Amino acid sequence: MKCYDVIVIGAGIAGCSSAYFLKQKGLNVLVVDRAGVATAGGSSAAGAFVSPKIGKGSSLQRLTNEAFEFAKDFYSEYFPEHFKQTGVVRMPKDEEDAQKFFEYEQYNSSTHKWLEEKSLKEIGIKESQKSLFFDEAGVCDAPKMCKALLEDIDYIQYNVKSLNYENKMWYIGEYEAKKLILATGYENKFFDMRYMGIKGTWGTRGDYETKLNLEVSMHKKISISANIDGIVKIGATHAKEAHACLNCGVDPLKELFAKASDMVDTSDFRPKEIFCGMRSGSKDYFPLVGSVIDVPSMLEEHPKLVRGEKLKEEAKKMDNLYVINGLGGRGFVFAPLLGKMLAENIVEGKEVDSRVNPDRLFLKWCRKSLELER
Repeated sequence: MKCYDVIVIGAGIAGCSSAYFLKQKGLNVLVVDRAGVATAGGSSAAGAFVSPKIGKGSSLQRLTNEAFEFAKDFYSEYFPEHFKQTGVVRMPKDEEDAQKFFEYEQYNSSTHKWLEEKSLKEIGIKESQKSLFFDEAGVCDAPKMCKALLEDIDYIQYNVKSLNYENKMWYIGEYEAKKLILATGYENKFFDMRYMGIKGTWGTRGDYETKLNLEVSMHKKISISANIDGIVKIGATHAKEAHACLNCGVDPLKELFAKASDMVDTSDFRPKEIFCGMRSGSKDYFPLVGSVIDVPSMLEEHPKLVRGEKLKEEAKKMDNLYVINGLGGRGFVFAPLLGKMLAENIVEGKEVDSRVNPDRLFLKWCRKSLELER
């Protein structure tokens, strides 16, 4: 048996970021993934755009923008070779949406400026409403960024089929660790975590070879990257499906490409590669970071929870088990801040931000779950 302080299951951006910050705090970490580093799930199909969220100042927007400020500084300082600060133009979908943009501005503290139609055309964007430009936003090279985060961290490609916890140690094949982190995305086959409401949403991305002089990235229903080394990325999140990607048919990029053609000149775009993967989200769209509640024990010890019983103490947790999940379509925005947050919780005992603590969902799930009623 080779012993570690922590084993992380999942080598997408969430798992890699967690491993990175744990390593920085002196822990011996092993990362395990059945497919490879950022080669499956949401991270494999990610356009890896790093930009702020616009809106009317909701709690989710504030959290997203806190994560954006942290992520763009983190990537720029430590991994500039895999993060290009192209800026991003956020364009209204229609005239009604354009009016909302003026309302949104007061809730956006990230550095930005307005671009008129003339300025948009000068940078290669077709006719559009007045738009917001965030110059500090950018694009990551998803697989290279994840691999860079794992530099000097042990990694194995291994399909975990079972987990054993004995004598305060987790056992996976020939490896053991004091603590275990699940960064498995929309899939969970090991524990009862139904209360987290983890769900999958398919994302599709196409990489196109082009000589188009496009120096900025943009978003209008779909996202288009700047031209980086002769490649422009076009991507979007699609329908919520649990088992199969409905968009991977004969021409999975047809709809995306049509929308992109309304935004920029795609006349010389040549398809190079197609990516498709499932992104994970939670019931309330906030990420999930922290300990895992021992659901079977809680339901056995408190059978009246399904009828609204209030807990007088903290819910019982699984020993030395943690989760980082539900980052949705903004994985490369959220992951650095949440990975740091989880590392501080594990190593220093620092309390996880209540906005992302999965405990927030447990009691509501107990009271409203149709499965439990039956």
